[in-house]
Amino acid sequence: MRPLRYAINVTLDGCCHHEAGVAPDEESMAFWAEELGRADALIFGRVTYQMMESAWRRPESGAWPDWMVAWQTPFAETIDRAKKYVVSSTLGGPDWNAEPVRGDVVDAVRGLKQEPGDGLFVGGVTLPLALADEGLIDEYVFVVQPFVAGHGPTLLAGLREHLRLELIDRREFGSGVVALRYVPAQSA
Repeated sequence: MRPLRYAINVTLDGCCHHEAGVAPDEESMAFWAEELGRADALIFGRVTYQMMESAWRRPESGAWPDWMVAWQTPFAETIDRAKKYVVSSTLGGPDWNAEPVRGDVVDAVRGLKQEPGDGLFVGGVTLPLALADEGLIDEYVFVVQPFVAGHGPTLLAGLREHLRLELIDRREFGSGVVALRYVPAQSA
């Protein structure tokens, strides 16, 4: 069974809005490229899929946009070529290396986990909450930004039960960002 990994940027006060926190730098973008590269496929809800597609899909010309700096290219190439699954009941046929996930998302993700491979990556806010509630996430990566947002959506808000996690890795960045990797704690 391949593991499902959830990774997200989060501020010190738990805000997980994509514009909260420190602007990405070369070190953090390399980390995110590496993180996505660990997965056979990415699973996004419609909002996250469309946000990522608008920023990171390679233009038809084949050339990356002028605004992109060289150290962003590895991340852009990794996410652009990745296999994607999109959970949405309203999005037509996603076409950025993507397949739609229709029906019961929990059953669909259970099925994807049963397939052979190195792992799956889930991003976003709403979808990971539903998967965490069902105990389907095998690893959590919280990239903690040294910033207090004071507003915005918060990490796993509305979780039905406490989620006890065990820290398995910690990585500090020069910017003050800290990536914390957890797995669900085993019941005693």
